[in-house]
Amino acid sequence: MTLNPIGVWTLDGDGTQLRQAMGRLVVSTAPRGFHSLTEPVNRWLAENAAGDGLLTVFLRHTSASLVIQENTDPDVQADLVDALDRLAPEDIDYRHSLEGLDDMPAHVKTMLTGVSLQVPVVGGRLDLGTWQAVYLTEQRAQGHQRSVTMHYFGT
Repeated sequence: MTLNPIGVWTLDGDGTQLRQAMGRLVVSTAPRGFHSLTEPVNRWLAENAAGDGLLTVFLRHTSASLVIQENTDPDVQADLVDALDRLAPEDIDYRHSLEGLDDMPAHVKTMLTGVSLQVPVVGGRLDLGTWQAVYLTEQRAQGHQRSVTMHYFGT
């Protein structure tokens, strides 16, 4: 294994200014599926003159999630939606059903996948692998307005 440092900085007065920025992204989702956030987030990083640091992305909902996944073959996303449907099917008699039969399975899927990510930022862009993208995954049968909070800390 080889460790290649990308950049090192400290808070001890070496001349490097650490700063932070916060922003919010509102996404109108389509039913059950993946919505790429990679380019809008990279644009936001550029607008905020991000350098090297860490981005935390937080989804402010309990029936949708954030994931880093395959960005090339759409069959991967379709298979993942199907797999999550098998893990949390709608035809189980859940106690919570006030918001529809798809709501409780959506909560289970979100619990499995999560609502926050931390991604390194290098040279002002998300440091994702070749086949990776950041996605908001809508778990509900209808689209919604989803709110994503972004927090960047770095140079």
